[in-house]
Amino acid sequence: MARSRVVLDDLRVQVLKRSGGGLSYTIVCPDCSVDEEADGYLRPFEGSGTQKTYAYSLVDHLRWRVREGLTTETITLLDLKRYMGAVGAEVPMPWGQPWRVPPQRPYGASALQVAAACLKGFYLHVCASRGVNEELRAVLAVERLPTKVDRSRAFLGHVKKSMPSNPLAPKRPPRRRHPKMLPEGAKPELAEAVNTARDEMVVRWLSDTALRIGGLTGLHLVDLHLRENAACNECQSPHLHVCHRWGNPNRSAAKIKPDWKMVDGVITGGEIYRASPAMISSYFKYMTTEYAKYATGHGMLLIQLAGPNVGEPWSADAARGMLRRAGRRADLPGRVTPKAFRHQITNDVLDVTDGNSMVAKVVGNWASAQMVDGVYGHPDLHSPQFTAALQSVWGEEE
Repeated sequence: MARSRVVLDDLRVQVLKRSGGGLSYTIVCPDCSVDEEADGYLRPFEGSGTQKTYAYSLVDHLRWRVREGLTTETITLLDLKRYMGAVGAEVPMPWGQPWRVPPQRPYGASALQVAAACLKGFYLHVCASRGVNEELRAVLAVERLPTKVDRSRAFLGHVKKSMPSNPLAPKRPPRRRHPKMLPEGAKPELAEAVNTARDEMVVRWLSDTALRIGGLTGLHLVDLHLRENAACNECQSPHLHVCHRWGNPNRSAAKIKPDWKMVDGVITGGEIYRASPAMISSYFKYMTTEYAKYATGHGMLLIQLAGPNVGEPWSADAARGMLRRAGRRADLPGRVTPKAFRHQITNDVLDVTDGNSMVAKVVGNWASAQMVDGVYGHPDLHSPQFTAALQSVWGEEE
């Protein structure tokens, strides 16, 4: 098991490379001993991205706790709220000396929610396992009445009487119902602005599917069934299987983790996405040129084309950077992100199916049609249907 240091001073996150190729994260003290409280809390998350996220969130809090002279036995809910204020939450109290000073930035809304969840889980776990600070444990283990959304999400939601609550979580900002789409005409302009067959394929695959960038950069060649009537017998048309793998060398992994397996070299399960003829064409162009020239035999689809690691797997961060630079070369407004492609195709499918959220759910592998309705189920102010409805109400029908 190989070790690499991430932070060289004070408490730090330690990255552990497992024999199976995956990574684990824990927190160690300045004397290189493992912080037992943090390790005990993080260990059940092993094999998931949550462990990494919580490790980096927790190490920041533990450093703050050392500076404040606090321990698990002495810390209070007021102290935890002071910490949340120090990292960016709005709290009606002074929170002491500045903590995240430039060039560090305050946490954004999502990071604050993560920090609140991490702190609540950490102190509930540690206080219970060590039998200390019952007062803090009691105020963190609060509950609230379930909302209509809670009931609809949960199995047997109609019998739910309570839901866990988090007194540290800041109030969520109003949810933006209109997700950010690609700029008008972005797809053809991006296709013209890229410089390699690999980048052209990435733009095409993101345009014609609802792939997430982690799933795309985590694809292996065996995941691709780009001929009709593939041996998996799960889809007659050309398609691909997005499988969550813990040990990808580029650290890319699919967000969703449905079961999958490989039998006699054939992948079944995972998330299935249909492949368009244009996707297959861009794939063969890439495979017969750049991939054939540089690939090093690791079996992953996307590879680096330059630099000291040419031929090695290409990361999700590198793909994001490529799209950002291509957007600037194409003079597109704003920042082009992989998620915008996913929003765009979901919205486009709803447009061409007269708002059929079930079709959009399957196309995008969304959790539910209700989620699609909640996020995308809004009228286009310039659509013919919207205009016709207003004209009817106004008495201006042609």
